[in-house]
Parts: sequence; C-alpha cells; structure tokens
Amino acid sequence: MVKQSKEKILAKAFELGQNFEKKNTGCAQTSLAAIFQALGIWNDDVFKAGSGLADGLGLTGDGSCGALVGASMVIGYLFGREYKDFGDMYKPMESYRLVKNLHDQYVEKYGSCRCHDVQESLVGRTYNLWDPNDLKEAFNSGMMEHCSKLVGSISFIFIELNLF
Repeated sequence: MVKQSKEKILAKAFELGQNFEKKNTGCAQTSLAAIFQALGIWNDDVFKAGSGLADGLGLTGDGSCGALVGASMVIGYLFGREYKDFGDMYKPMESYRLVKNLHDQYVEKYGSCRCHDVQESLVGRTYNLWDPNDLKEAFNSGMMEHCSKLVGSISFIFIELNLF
C-alpha cells in the first residue's frame, strides 16, 4: 500500500467510486474497485466475485445495496477468517464487527441497506432494471447520479472506518 495522507485517500476513494459507477455501473464491483485502487491493492478474484451483486442481487433491487456488499467483501478480504481457521467460529469476529460498523453508518445515512428502500428514498420510486422501459426511466430519473454518489460515499466511509 502506497503511503498517502488520510485526506488524499478519502478523496480518492470517493472520486473513484463515483466515477466508476457513472462509467461502468455495477455498484458492488465499482465500490470494490474504488476501495482497492484507493488503497493501492488489487485482487481480481474478489473483484470478479462482486459481479452479480448490483442493484441488491442480480439487478432485483431485493437485497442489500451492492456498494455496501462490495465494501463488506473488501473487509472480508483484508480482515476475514482464512480457510485454515475455518473451524474457529471466533476468528471472523473482527470482520463481523467491521462490517457491522459499515452497515450501521450506511443505514444511518440512507435509512436502510435494502436497495429498493434506498432507491425509494433517493429517487422516489423503485425500478425493475430488467424491464427496458423502467431501465430508461431509471436513467432519466437521475438514479445513476444518486447511485454514483452513494458508491463514492460508501467507499469513503469504508476507508474512514477501517484505516483511520
């Protein structure tokens, strides 16, 4: 990890998260990429594992926000239980604590971690992103702008909670 100031890493995490979501979409992967790049690390397997986790789960809106899940995956990657310790039920407690802290901050900011609830809060309704008309309406509603700020925010919160 490259040594940088707290403010630079936080700003970089927010900016990368926001820009990746605007350009590439896929909130779980965009938060993973933003956090990894802000920290100067990378793991393609973890990044790839986040692929189906956008808009709740599989673009359903029915599940935890993908950005929150992606950031939680980084916690697991950095602080989680290894296979050699799989039989020790206390080993993952630190990662549980860190994910809970991230979750609590997220819920405090957005009111819920469920994607549909967050969409309702940010843009006034939910969208079925599998429906071409709803997808078009989602883009026209400014949902991408809201989601990109959310990804930037969760990337920022991750860095702030886990490194400083």
